[in-house]
Amino acid sequence: MEQIKMVDLQTQYLRIKPEIDEAIQHVLNTTAFIQGKDVSVFADALSTFLGGTPVVPCANGTDALQIALMALNAKPGDEVILPVHTYVATAEVLALLGLKPVFVEVDDNTFNVDVKALEAKVTAKTFAIVPVHLYGQCADMEPILALAAKHKLHVIEDAAQALGAVYTFADGTKRKAGTMGTIGTTSFFPTKNLGCFGDGGAIFTNDKALAEKIKMIASHGQKVKYHHEIVGVNSRLDTLQAAILNVKLKYLPEYEASRKDVAKYYDEHLAGISQLKLPARTQNSTHVFHQYTVQVVKGDRDHFKHYLEEKGIPTMIYYPVPLHLQNAYRQPGIGEGAFPITERLSRTVISLPIHTELPTEQLAYITSTIKAYFAA
Repeated sequence: MEQIKMVDLQTQYLRIKPEIDEAIQHVLNTTAFIQGKDVSVFADALSTFLGGTPVVPCANGTDALQIALMALNAKPGDEVILPVHTYVATAEVLALLGLKPVFVEVDDNTFNVDVKALEAKVTAKTFAIVPVHLYGQCADMEPILALAAKHKLHVIEDAAQALGAVYTFADGTKRKAGTMGTIGTTSFFPTKNLGCFGDGGAIFTNDKALAEKIKMIASHGQKVKYHHEIVGVNSRLDTLQAAILNVKLKYLPEYEASRKDVAKYYDEHLAGISQLKLPARTQNSTHVFHQYTVQVVKGDRDHFKHYLEEKGIPTMIYYPVPLHLQNAYRQPGIGEGAFPITERLSRTVISLPIHTELPTEQLAYITSTIKAYFAA
């Protein structure tokens, strides 16, 4: 059996190598390395995939969040509510812009923001809510949008882990992750469901005027070269990366199906292990399984991780230190015990290998090894 990988980007590349190589060579031949035609072609293709929502590519997912807040005119001191169980980038851009992160607890079944806990965090200074669609399925957007409308707040969706997930509203309306709030953002980091061969990101909004402003901010605040109307940043998606993403976007539905097959296998073969809590599915969102994250509810998670590593099975822990306990984001009066669910998750969650190239032979080995551990 070949080595098990957490993510197998090499095999994924080899499957579509001729198309990828041709796309890269085309860019090399044209030498249009910055803002080449492939960038706009990709933006249009991704917009179509998202149901028509305009797309502005940028340099990475962190920039996407920062540009979104800049476009909405967030001012120093404004408060932004975000889940405490998430990657640091969401809080990082707030600190860089002088905004105040306001952490909120998450649901221990879905790992997404606990909607019931949101309204208590709203104050006169609240500017926006950033629901992170964690691990592959959407946060419960309908009540979040209703709360935002009630208090006249912006909603910035961090859809980096859930691109392609579909949320269904009570009236049957279906919308893709990142297209429901004021602005949506994503990352094309190589390990994402739609990943490039370096850094990349994009911003979505159904407000066309706002989309134009976002495009300006991402290009030094200019619409016409050398005429800078607003303060901006330099955040462009390289043409090479856009060309690669153009190819991979065509395969995204296939990649999603492969990930769902892996998740189904895990579900069926790990069911009944009382020491493990398997990923929950929400009724109103599909799950694209950026991660397959379980909880070790009985036993020592770190010992379990070490055991799997000894058996040649890689795992990851997202995230071992909650944001409110990170030195860079500590706030007076908010210490250990402030978010008990998130703190428990940081001690119990572990993500198993999941990617588009995971063969049944390896899945059988992973699940049998896990069963043996908990049966001992």
